[in-house]
Amino acid sequence: MSAAAAVVRTVDYHTAGEPFRIVDFASGGLPAVPGDTVAERCATAIGPGGSGTAPRRSPLDDVRRFLVQEPRGHAGMYGGFVVPPDDDGAHFGVLFWHKDGYSTACGHGTMALGAWAVDTGRVPAPDDGDAQVRIDVPSGRVAATVHRAGGRTTGVTFRNVPARVGARKVPVATTLGLAEVDIAHAGACYASVAARDLGLEVTRAALPGLVRAGQEIRAALATHPGTWHPGGPLLSGVYGVILHEELPGTPFGPHQRNVTVFADGQVDRSPCGSGTSARLALLAEDGRIGAGEDLLHESVVGTVFTGRVVPEGSGGGPRDGSREDARDGLVTEVTGTAYRTGEHAFIRDPQDALGAGFLL
Repeated sequence: MSAAAAVVRTVDYHTAGEPFRIVDFASGGLPAVPGDTVAERCATAIGPGGSGTAPRRSPLDDVRRFLVQEPRGHAGMYGGFVVPPDDDGAHFGVLFWHKDGYSTACGHGTMALGAWAVDTGRVPAPDDGDAQVRIDVPSGRVAATVHRAGGRTTGVTFRNVPARVGARKVPVATTLGLAEVDIAHAGACYASVAARDLGLEVTRAALPGLVRAGQEIRAALATHPGTWHPGGPLLSGVYGVILHEELPGTPFGPHQRNVTVFADGQVDRSPCGSGTSARLALLAEDGRIGAGEDLLHESVVGTVFTGRVVPEGSGGGPRDGSREDARDGLVTEVTGTAYRTGEHAFIRDPQDALGAGFLL
């Protein structure tokens, strides 16, 4: 890191238990990211021929590693660089990052950014009512509707880019047996498999087996045509594997628990925001959920998102100003909570032999 970036200021949130570390480029001292759009900046951050999961050594990546690695971060850390939007239809843009690189979508991060934008006054909001925060992400334009009561943020609803099914019942051999995997795109590509098909339950105790299965499935699908997105290579390839199990339904719709294994074995502590959109696309195709019904989506730590399909022709809402519409796929919304956990000024002492840190 350069001397100018020797101090990096962040605001940290968690959304349903999953961390999100916010770094605002407007605060200064950070390296420029070439590109005219957020998608172009993301491609620049990933690097030529990169997949987003290999370590990079660009100036920007020095900052990512500085914030995600111990002792300032940890292997489960997640965050985003706030950058300019594509145009004045959005309030700002964001580059999502994790311990292995960058991602094209992040629902829990979008919720955290919505809460942050309102909490800091960047986007005006009423004491009682809703405020809409439009955000350009590498996969398109998304939005967070921030719900307010008594001057406090009480929840956030994330409206995603359209979700669509890529492939169904793809056989994948794992060390735990043969699995039938469904593929759906929802800003990033997700593979879904029933945990019971591999003899697993979605519990904390089963995490080692769940992570191993997720890594094997992701590797096995590396060249599957169902993982290709018409938007090009940036949006193609399996980002996360969702291992799910059925729970007793509610009067409002299905109830599932999942663990999402993404990047190189990272575990989402939340129910996974964009992954919930992917699950909704699959459930809708199966006729298991429709307009007016909710998916109660639970994480491995017991936190919950509520997902729903937006009725066609409803108009308005968080996607105003987007360059996509429902014809591109299924429009979904996911509601959860996001809370601030701290504000930091991270420092790198030039005498510190550990430098940017390490990962275990």
